[in-house]
Amino acid sequence: MRLRTVCPQAPRVWTVELRRQSGELVLICQQCPQSGRLVAAEFARSAALAHLARHARGDLRASHLRTCQCHERGCRWHRRHRGCTGPIRLLLSCERGGRVWRLADACGACAAATAQAAVVPDTTLAAPLHPSAARPRSRRHSRGPGEHVRVREILGYLAVVLPADASAGTRLLALQCALRMNAYMRVELPTGMLRSLRIDAVDACHELERAQWLSIVDGPGAAGVTAELHDATLLAQAPARPDRRRAADWALRSGSPARRGAAEPLLRLLAIYLTAHSDPSSREGLSECDRIVRDCAMGDQVLHGALSRLTAAGTLEGWRICPNSEDLHWKLAPGQ
Repeated sequence: MRLRTVCPQAPRVWTVELRRQSGELVLICQQCPQSGRLVAAEFARSAALAHLARHARGDLRASHLRTCQCHERGCRWHRRHRGCTGPIRLLLSCERGGRVWRLADACGACAAATAQAAVVPDTTLAAPLHPSAARPRSRRHSRGPGEHVRVREILGYLAVVLPADASAGTRLLALQCALRMNAYMRVELPTGMLRSLRIDAVDACHELERAQWLSIVDGPGAAGVTAELHDATLLAQAPARPDRRRAADWALRSGSPARRGAAEPLLRLLAIYLTAHSDPSSREGLSECDRIVRDCAMGDQVLHGALSRLTAAGTLEGWRICPNSEDLHWKLAPGQ
């Protein structure tokens, strides 16, 4: 009897490049035999992300069959570190100023060491399930990571997919949109919630539209804002919508001006970031300064002043920057 040879599965790494050819912008995929379609410059970022998302949805694989693709290639995508470890997640990275985008399986250690990259929030990459109405309802238990981790991952993801000059208010609005969107990539933000954000909703919406990250369907107006997201990578996130909405509410409360002592969007964005990256039991946190600057879209000089203001406002108990590693150590004030 002839034994069947098991063919190795294709690696889960996809790369697209936005290349200028004859004065026009062309999207080229290394995995597609017939690629090279023209894209408009204003839609290039959305087209690249949507193309990568289609590849990932077409290659669903059990977690035990996924390997760190960065390690398979000798960890050439990042600086040196102590070795591969941690769960395998999808990592979205940007190179050459946004001309090259890569989506690949990577371990936690390689993901943390890769510049201009973010872990894609867990996705099922499949159609949502609709349970039968006849099925008896039972008390629902939260699935997946907690609010800290959900907000932490979305903030890191937005730092990659949004333009580097996106304002803090725009990032606060995008955070709520990403966590509150439904299975059809629509989101409704009522007026009361927008008022709680304390941002210029009109400017933030227009900024996200210019970035081609979403389209405004209705508003901003008296009823709020209705928008449709274009970021296909966020489609059908595995954390159920109630869990994501709970994380959005947690971010809204964590960045409340009444609690943070300041109404500036930049300070509230930094406060949310530090809280999401803190250990809930010890209230302490550790992160690289350049990663904080990137994720919160601020300058190095602005970071020091913002940390001092959060300390004076009672959000932080203390903070220090290690002179050798440039890592920021902080501790939240009691009750935060």
